[in-house]
Amino acid sequence: MKKVLAVTAALVVFTIGTYAQGGVRLGAKVGANLNKISGQSFSDGFDLAYHVGGFLEIDFNKKWGIQPELLWSQSSTKRTSFNTLYPADVNPFNNNEKVKLDYLSIPVLLRYNVGGILTLNAGPQFGILVNQDKTLLKNGETAFKSGDFSMVAGAQLNFKYLRVYGRYNIGLQNINDIDNKDKWTNQQIQLGLGLRF
Repeated sequence: MKKVLAVTAALVVFTIGTYAQGGVRLGAKVGANLNKISGQSFSDGFDLAYHVGGFLEIDFNKKWGIQPELLWSQSSTKRTSFNTLYPADVNPFNNNEKVKLDYLSIPVLLRYNVGGILTLNAGPQFGILVNQDKTLLKNGETAFKSGDFSMVAGAQLNFKYLRVYGRYNIGLQNINDIDNKDKWTNQQIQLGLGLRF
């Protein structure tokens, strides 16, 4: 994970240096997360959480660009009964019904300006779990892996200083760190506002 982050940071710095003449814009964003963790261990509905952070818009030309971001993103979900996966006397989550995870998310998105005010975004996202709640499991163990990898796709409306966006994130990595009985993946719908400086 550290190598991936180092390569991502180097790519962003190189891109900024190479294309600075094409236009670089810095901004901040905040929004809502509708998220769930897929798997038999968790409820099927989406729960509300939030994200906040910053972004860069780097234009290669009038149509194409790149948009790296750094976000504090919270996921929230409810667990379900473990009776289908574990014996009746085993519950690895103690009695915790609600699960909250805080990630430092680093999406690196390709930007395509459709025309007018509309931009389409797509690309990978790297997530680092930062809360590591060791009280979630018995014996002080952690339930979730320390990293996550997902793909992001969405659209953004660009006004002079305001950005309005929506996107869908789908996790590609199993984040279950207990065992291999159930595959857990993050899914998230993000809606938010950005302010370009």
